[in-house]
Amino acid sequence: MRESVQAEVMMSFLVSEELSFRIPVELRYETEDPYAVRLTFHLPGDAPVTWAFGRELLIDGVGRPCGEGDVRVSPAGPDTLGDLLIRLQVGGDQALFRSSTAPVIAFLDRTDKLVPLGQEAAMADFDTHLDEALDRILAEEQNAG
Repeated sequence: MRESVQAEVMMSFLVSEELSFRIPVELRYETEDPYAVRLTFHLPGDAPVTWAFGRELLIDGVGRPCGEGDVRVSPAGPDTLGDLLIRLQVGGDQALFRSSTAPVIAFLDRTDKLVPLGQEAAMADFDTHLDEALDRILAEEQNAG
């Protein structure tokens, strides 16, 4: 049975030290791909952009800097859990987003009620769905490019 959790969060897109603007970001979690979360960024004047990455990365990033490569998540400051930074990078280009931590934690709590952390393998045959998920991600990238 396919179930999902969705939330819309307003995030600040930090263009530079002097310039930022708020955008809606859709957070989505589906039982058919229980290890991943998807964030769809709705940038003004552009088609929505969706990034998929590990749910555990987002969970861990709430409390400490996490991630290597294209996706990094961390608290906004060393002494505060009030805001969260999400850095996305493709080649030399990167985008930085800042969000209040509370709605992200609420979303993650709902995902945990649907599929408790550590119980993802029980949701689906991982090997069967891995091929389907990779095909879907590649198709999304081809459509975006």
